[in-house]
Amino acid sequence: MTALVVPRPIAWISTVDAQGRGNLAPHSFFTVACANPPILAFTSVGEKDTLRNVRETGELVVNLATQPLTDAINGSSAPYEHGIDEAEALGLATEPSELVAPRRVVDSPASIECRLHSTTELGDSTLVLAEVLLFSVADHVLVDGHPEFDRLAPMTRLGKEEWAPPSVPFTLPRPTDAP
Repeated sequence: MTALVVPRPIAWISTVDAQGRGNLAPHSFFTVACANPPILAFTSVGEKDTLRNVRETGELVVNLATQPLTDAINGSSAPYEHGIDEAEALGLATEPSELVAPRRVVDSPASIECRLHSTTELGDSTLVLAEVLLFSVADHVLVDGHPEFDRLAPMTRLGKEEWAPPSVPFTLPRPTDAP
């Protein structure tokens, strides 16, 4: 299934536990769930620290997973013990978020601060819906106030242990009339 539903964007999620200890982990089951209100969705396969922390605190930050950060993103997926801050262990700089307790990854060009909306149990996984509170986007990836794909350089997950760099975008206007 994961080799057929491709490419999948990566949510590099930072959370804190009830004691305030940081956690940073990638999740490739990630998408937009609603436009108004803005809600993101990710799935935790199994009971991971991210899910535990979101349930405990109700807060998370989705940091954009980019090509220059690929090694760090992958490194943060290692099976660290609960309570170990992956960002700190990997030497990643973080900064305070504006509206939530989890910190943002400094080198990520975009971060989305969120509050837990709801969770749904699905077999061995949990679907997490998160209401967007704030977008932080670095000026260097904006053109006329809009994030540019080639400047964002988002990484994607494919099947097995395969990753993919940004593809070449093209413009295709939507039709205004039915044929």
